[in-house]
Amino acid sequence: MKLILDTHIHTISSGHAYSSVHDYVKAAIQRGIELFAITDHGPAMPGGPHIFHIGNQRVIPREIDGIEILRGVEANIINYDGKIDIEERYLKRLDLVLASLHDVCIKPGSVEENTMAFINVMKNKYVDIIAHPGNPKFPIDIDKFVKAAKENDVIIEINNSSFTNPGRKGSRENCIEIAKKAKELGVKIIAGSDAHISFDLGKFDKVIEVFKLVQMPEELIMNTSKEKLKRYLKNKGKALSEKTSVPFK
Repeated sequence: MKLILDTHIHTISSGHAYSSVHDYVKAAIQRGIELFAITDHGPAMPGGPHIFHIGNQRVIPREIDGIEILRGVEANIINYDGKIDIEERYLKRLDLVLASLHDVCIKPGSVEENTMAFINVMKNKYVDIIAHPGNPKFPIDIDKFVKAAKENDVIIEINNSSFTNPGRKGSRENCIEIAKKAKELGVKIIAGSDAHISFDLGKFDKVIEVFKLVQMPEELIMNTSKEKLKRYLKNKGKALSEKTSVPFK
């Protein structure tokens, strides 16, 4: 199983990450990653970038030294009604939108509240991926969650960094159950490195273990083909236009 794209990375602009776009391009070339998405945190994250940083990504070339780049964000869910910290006028400009729960942006609720926060955010037509839903700080009803992802055609992320993050202890067990249900219902799934430094770009070792354990069908895994991911995004109305290519040097 070869995973050639990474849809969850943070640059130095996220405030607690340590690499630039240039660093990630170099890492992609070295690691065989053909496409990555810049998904810095939304402005509700303490230390996160100003909204202008998210909105101005049009200046980033579509391709650098053969590496394709998507312009995105990891939006913060800020209430159980599924509201996120990015206004529609900015969401319209982006190629890819992740939505996630962080305890510094929203207080962890009950299983029902956390589940509804995810289900409600899936109804936002601009949201493409739910990031690290296996976080045990936000327990959810997995059956309801995965069924909603199926109904709303939203991709579920299995987050590699969650397996080693001390603050998300217990994620592996949750992610296995999420992956099993996604396989059962035929829900699209994606591995995300959640890299906060370029050395972790394309690091999917723990996620691959889960995929192998549950025997996840390759057709459901969105990292295996650039065309598969871009086709999904275009079907959702993402333009992915204005292709520009520049040399790294």
